[in-house]
Amino acid sequence: TVSLGLTNGVIGKSRKEGRDLSKRVVEQIEKFYTDLNIDWLITGEGEMLKTDQPAVKGYSTPGVPYYAVDFLAGFDLVMNDQTAKPDGYISFPHIRGARAWVDISGKSMSPLIDPGDVIAIKPVADWPTNILYGEVYALVTDQYRTVKRIRKSDREGWIRLVPENPDYDPQDIPATSVIAIYQVLGCAKKIF
Repeated sequence: TVSLGLTNGVIGKSRKEGRDLSKRVVEQIEKFYTDLNIDWLITGEGEMLKTDQPAVKGYSTPGVPYYAVDFLAGFDLVMNDQTAKPDGYISFPHIRGARAWVDISGKSMSPLIDPGDVIAIKPVADWPTNILYGEVYALVTDQYRTVKRIRKSDREGWIRLVPENPDYDPQDIPATSVIAIYQVLGCAKKIF
């Protein structure tokens, strides 16, 4: 429920106040699980996954949507547009929980993530509470998008962004400037 933004506290409070969360729950599920057939979820009829998605060659299921956009350049436009169609699907069972695959550019995370690689990401709901310091995240701030390791800052209310490449310096930013954070679950290297 945390990945959907529906914590036990929110659910418990809604039950106590007699509010129906079903519409909000379905909207959140539809937002995060884009390949899930919502009619199947509600009625139990039909296929569990949307059938209009082409299967990845060699796999029986469509996989995770791949968007041929650079996370650093235009990713937020795709993720905020519910009509955006994926450029394909990637089925890689060893990376579980991914909600999208996107391209990456920039050299600050080399050699871990190189320009031209593709990263698997999932949104982090309530990130100030659910962040795992030291892990790699893709961040959208009010000024830019970047992929970095997140560490604790010495400054209250700030976070430290740490690159892998020693040619780039760590940077502290105010936590309030963060609009969204995506956990980077994996990377597919391009070897050409």
